[in-house]
Amino acid sequence: MNVKEPWRTWKHITKLDPDKHISKADLKTVVESGTDAIMISGTQNITDKNVAKLIEMVNDYDIPKILEPATPEAVMYKGIDYIFVPLVLNSRDLEWIVGKHVDWIKKQPIEWDMITPEAYIVLNPESAVAKLTKSDTDLTDNEVIAYARYVEKYLHLPIIYIEYSGTYGDPHKVKKVKQSLIETSLFYGGGIDSKEKAAEMAACADVIVVGNVVYTDMEKFLATII
Repeated sequence: MNVKEPWRTWKHITKLDPDKHISKADLKTVVESGTDAIMISGTQNITDKNVAKLIEMVNDYDIPKILEPATPEAVMYKGIDYIFVPLVLNSRDLEWIVGKHVDWIKKQPIEWDMITPEAYIVLNPESAVAKLTKSDTDLTDNEVIAYARYVEKYLHLPIIYIEYSGTYGDPHKVKKVKQSLIETSLFYGGGIDSKEKAAEMAACADVIVVGNVVYTDMEKFLATII
């Protein structure tokens, strides 16, 4: 395994939101569930304070820890193994493709060895991330595949993340994207809250990302570990 690309062997990531409360008991259950990594990520009310608090809670556990910052202000390195920086390719606002990233580079010293760029394709128009980033979610299969090929062949980014945040996506679309890729890893996130959905999307993507169900039904979350 390439130590800089550990996700090549991962199948399941649990996404925890700094804006949501999780008890110590539930966090212990998540970490010991068999998930491959913890991703700290959210869209709304993300501050350096609540990010730092969640990182501190996770620090007690020996599990890969990823920070996926919503803004440059939420970037921190202590207690984190990897920082996945999203570029929302189908955003109508360049701030989410290049603007915030350049501002971050101008203003802060960066530990580049920890940084991995990931290309987001946001496909649920009702999600908070789609609204915040003004994403064009009305995309055909061919358009999504074109974005994916652009990421792999032009940008040479290691990860594409298909995000349906808040709803379960189209497995056929996800599978077509996966079939179009050769080297870039495909992550899928959105609406996975059962063993069946986890298995279906795991067959279509390299890595599934499970989040919201952690806060609503721990038994259903555990069923997503396949």
